[in-house]
Amino acid sequence: MGRLTISQRAQNTPASAIRKLTPLADRAKKRGIKIYHLNIGQPDLPTPPSITRYIRNFDRQTLEYAPSQGMKEAVYAWQKFYHNKGIDLDLDDIIVTSGGSEGLLFVFFSICDPGDELLLLEPFYTSYAIIAGMGNIKIKPIKTEVETGYHLPKRELIEKAITKKTKAILLCNPNNPTGTLYTKSETQTLVEIALKHNLFIISDETYQEIVFDNQKVTPFFSFKKIRDRLIICDSVSKRFNSCGARVGSVVSKNKDVMSAILRFGQGRLSVATMEQLAVCEILRDHKAYTEKIKKIYQKRRDVVVSELKKIPGVSFQIPEGAFYIMPKIPVSDSDDFAKFLLNDFSNRHETVMIAPASGFYSSAKLGKDEIRIAYVLEEKKLKRAIELLGMGIEEYRKRERINELKN
Repeated sequence: MGRLTISQRAQNTPASAIRKLTPLADRAKKRGIKIYHLNIGQPDLPTPPSITRYIRNFDRQTLEYAPSQGMKEAVYAWQKFYHNKGIDLDLDDIIVTSGGSEGLLFVFFSICDPGDELLLLEPFYTSYAIIAGMGNIKIKPIKTEVETGYHLPKRELIEKAITKKTKAILLCNPNNPTGTLYTKSETQTLVEIALKHNLFIISDETYQEIVFDNQKVTPFFSFKKIRDRLIICDSVSKRFNSCGARVGSVVSKNKDVMSAILRFGQGRLSVATMEQLAVCEILRDHKAYTEKIKKIYQKRRDVVVSELKKIPGVSFQIPEGAFYIMPKIPVSDSDDFAKFLLNDFSNRHETVMIAPASGFYSSAKLGKDEIRIAYVLEEKKLKRAIELLGMGIEEYRKRERINELKN
């Protein structure tokens, strides 16, 4: 009798680049090491009082199922959120999801069959690869470079990757993990490619309010010609410091896509009732709050940029949005370096946890000299964290040189 085996899709699904080192961090903490977490986009800012107040005062006698589309109050709130951004939607254009991640899963599965392809700029958010693996969907990566701020390569390189199996282009703007803000010209290029090759556009808008230096996002919705093929995935997690609420949305004018996603939603029954209701107030009137946090993150970005410049051999482009930066560092293997920081390095019983960049690529061997930093800590802690990073790089390079001499 043969050995029991798991599915091929399970074997093909990668681990999260963001979370895979958590067991090492847990062991370091047990040794008494304080860890500055720059590895995960978990903001330290307070959740809006309207959300926590609603949860504390929740007084319904029964916590009932929500409709599969979402609580009517939440659907109306998302509609108002988009209206305040200049996007007018029908209620049927909106489905509430369990965070942005479930929305992405539903979108991938609604437009792709096993073996179909999604076009992604790499490096890209690690969960895209995980969800694609779950569905036996193939990622076609378009490489971008740190030297150009991870902006779009030439149009012909993008079109060269398109095949008969390609179903969509996915763009996160501003970008996780790079902090890149794509220009109007770049979004226009992707719109033209989608129309020419009859592709969907998936727009991940999780960070759209967090844009620096008085710049603005060019939303895909502003291009009327693609509204039949545009699918927006969104979330309250980052803009409202509410990652644990697990409330997101999918928006599209494409009735076939929304019908499919609603059926998927019926399969999981519903999103948590209380959390949906709790975020309604901030969704209906978000601008003052997001303007405030945008200024906070710009200050944090400036601290990280200033401190990284002090580390010999580190190179990067200044991020234009979100709260990530993806520098090149002078090590040969950032995965091993990230483990070293947790297993073998500390200064005054402190270390830093970063995300090695290889997990943000699907092309082999890329990202080995890059890391992703999430600047989600207050400025004083960020300074100390980057100081520890610099010390760690110095110690790791000493170890590399010793190993080279031994060999």
